Amino acid sequence: MQQPLTINAEIKSALAASRPVVALESTLITHGLPYPRNVETALAMEAAVREAGAVPATIAILKGDITVGITSCDIEALAQMPPGSVRKCSRRDLAIAAALQQDGATTVASTMIVAKIAGIKVFATGGIGGVHRGQPQDVSADLIELGRSPVAVVSSGAKSILDLPLTLEVLESQGVPILGYRTDVLPAFYAARTELPIDQRVESAAEAAAIIQAADTLGAQHGILITVPVPQGHELDAELAEAAIAQATIEAEEASVGGKDITPFLLNRVSELTKGASMAANIALLVNNARIAGQIALELSRI
Repeated sequence: MQQPLTINAEIKSALAASRPVVALESTLITHGLPYPRNVETALAMEAAVREAGAVPATIAILKGDITVGITSCDIEALAQMPPGSVRKCSRRDLAIAAALQQDGATTVASTMIVAKIAGIKVFATGGIGGVHRGQPQDVSADLIELGRSPVAVVSSGAKSILDLPLTLEVLESQGVPILGYRTDVLPAFYAARTELPIDQRVESAAEAAAIIQAADTLGAQHGILITVPVPQGHELDAELAEAAIAQATIEAEEASVGGKDITPFLLNRVSELTKGASMAANIALLVNNARIAGQIALELSRI
C-alpha cells in the first residue's frame, strides 16, 4: 500500500525514538503573512520549537506530496508563489491536492489530520478558526476536527475576528477540553484575555502534558485546545482591535468576501487599520506558542 505521507528523516527518527516533535501549519506562509515576514516567522517558529528541546515538523503539500517536515528552501518557495497558486487545504482538500499533484498549505484542521497519521501529538498555531460573526452557520472545520482528532493544539484561542462565545459553544458540543496556560479565561488572539471561562487552568508544560497523556490513556478520540495569551507587551488594545475588526467585517460583507477568502481578508484589513500592530501581535504569539508547544512535547516525551 502506498504511504500517504512523506516524513523527513530527522522527524521519522525522532518519532521512532519517542523524542518530542511539534507539528506546524503552513497557511501562515501562503495566506497569513506577507513576504518576507511569512518566511521569517515560519523559521522563527521552527527555531523556538528547537530551543524548547523538540523537533519542528512544518507540514505542507508539495506537488501532491503530503510532506511532514518541509525544508527552509520549501518554505521560501511557498512564500513567494503567486496568489492563488497554492491551495488552502482543510480536510476536504487533502485528497484533491494529493491526487491532482497540487501545492497546498495546511490549515489547523488538515495539519491535525496529518499529525495524527504521522503520530505527532502536539501542534502549534496562532489562532484556530471558529464561528464567523453574523453567520452562525459558518463553522470552521477546525472546530469539528478538534472533536475527532486526538492532537493537542497550542494556540492563542480562536482568531478574534470570530464570534468567540459561539465558537466556545461548538467546542463544548464537540467535547473538546479547553486549557488555559497560566490563564483562567480565554485569550482573544490579539488581546490577552476575554471574560469567557475555560475548562481548566494549567501552570506548566508538565501539567498540560499530563492531561494530554491522560486523554491518550483513556482512548479519547478528540483534541485538546491549550490556549496561551499573547506575550505581555505585544497585546493589542482591546477597543482598538474590536473597532478594526468591526470595520473589516462590514467591508468584507460589502465586498461579498466569503468562504476560504474571508479570514485572510479580515486579517489583512485589520493589520492595515491598526497600522501593523495586529500583525506584530500575531507574529509574537505565533513564536511564543511554538516555544510552549515544544516545552509541552518535551514533557510529554518524558512521561
